[in-house]
Amino acid sequence: MAERPERPERPVRKTRKLIELEVRSAEPVGPHLIRIVAGGDGYRHFIDNGFTDAYVKVLFPQPGVRYPEPFDMEVIRAELPREDWPRTRTYTVRAHDPNTGELTIDFVHHGDEGLAGPWAARARAGDPLRLLGPGGAYAPDPAADWHLFVGDESAYPAISASLERLPAAARAIALLEVGSAAESPTGTVPATHPDLDLDLTWITRDRGPDLLAALRALDFPTGRVHAFVHGEAGVVKELRRHLVDERGVDRTDISFSGYWRKGRDEDGFQADKAAEKAAEREAEQRA
Repeated sequence: MAERPERPERPVRKTRKLIELEVRSAEPVGPHLIRIVAGGDGYRHFIDNGFTDAYVKVLFPQPGVRYPEPFDMEVIRAELPREDWPRTRTYTVRAHDPNTGELTIDFVHHGDEGLAGPWAARARAGDPLRLLGPGGAYAPDPAADWHLFVGDESAYPAISASLERLPAAARAIALLEVGSAAESPTGTVPATHPDLDLDLTWITRDRGPDLLAALRALDFPTGRVHAFVHGEAGVVKELRRHLVDERGVDRTDISFSGYWRKGRDEDGFQADKAAEKAAEREAEQRA
């Protein structure tokens, strides 16, 4: 039997620094979006990683659980049972300003549904906002001939931040999904510089076509595209398959990820992803 090559060691997971902020303002910016601006001394622990899809883990303490003061996640993990740990929700950083020491996050809100949305709807100035992060992996490649952005509401902040980062003469196409025409949150998409060649199309779920049909019908410009495709996990998988198999886009030119999965909250979705990764590792070890 041939000797198997040694596998590279997996990188040690870095402990994310706790960022403790206070809500400065909470304002609706669309029918189902609430913009939270938070700041304070804790902003100094937010380290800009250069990515336009930078994300943080927002911590929500469990009701009735007494946490250590000062709030310390390492102590919490060491001393409290897992079921008492704060729950987390992942959100993209819409903007951050080192001059004011403020960070902006847009929360999707659908009534009393979910955890983070209802919190954002109740948030008032002075409320604590605890975060871990940031993470991230994408920023638009200035050397690309054009840029493609495809996503639903969960991807708006990253797409908006990316549009603001594009060079002045860049060409971009954005397909953004929304529930209905009346819900198109145009205020969340930045007023980009006048030289940006942006073709923005709102795709409405109540009327169609869906994102995949719209992407299939798209007349692709010539040249190398750098694509950002994020949203519901099942939809993203189909979008990526179309770009790679039918459009011939190189996999390395696509940033793709499921931000959520239909029928699952983030706890369940993260459990699914962990199980999928474990299965992939097991398959690698058997190979």
